[in-house]
Amino acid sequence: MIHRSISRLVVGASILGLAACGTIMQGSKQGIAISSTPSGARLFVDGQEAGITPAIYQMPRKGTHVVRIEMDGYQPYELPITRSVSGWVAGNLVFGGLIGLAVDASTGGMYKLSPDQVTATLQPVRAASDGQGGAIQVVMVQQASPLWEKVGQLQPE
Repeated sequence: MIHRSISRLVVGASILGLAACGTIMQGSKQGIAISSTPSGARLFVDGQEAGITPAIYQMPRKGTHVVRIEMDGYQPYELPITRSVSGWVAGNLVFGGLIGLAVDASTGGMYKLSPDQVTATLQPVRAASDGQGGAIQVVMVQQASPLWEKVGQLQPE
């Protein structure tokens, strides 16, 4: 009789312990490693200044985010951080049921963010004024940044 009670207690504790698997195993935030070349650039997450590169930024798993890296003399770099459902949700379906699923959904523990590492190579600004009479130097590139505004297209002769 006592053996049966202990077994039930262990099974019950295991089920409760595994409820909200994602929150327990991963937490509600995920560290995203962010670096840039050159280093020392300003880091923004969701429009808020968040530090200097390189950095590991703890992002809430609950939403999607935008990382922006800026440095004087360089084009800004921007990258979305998206979320997807984590494998820990399966643990909730088996052991935690709706309670575990609800906890993980409310804390963000059911999600993983990607990419989990951001490496930005900042591109120098290529147009500059000479400071005398307003002349502008324009440099053509084969691979344009998607952040640049296209103002013309060269046609072959």
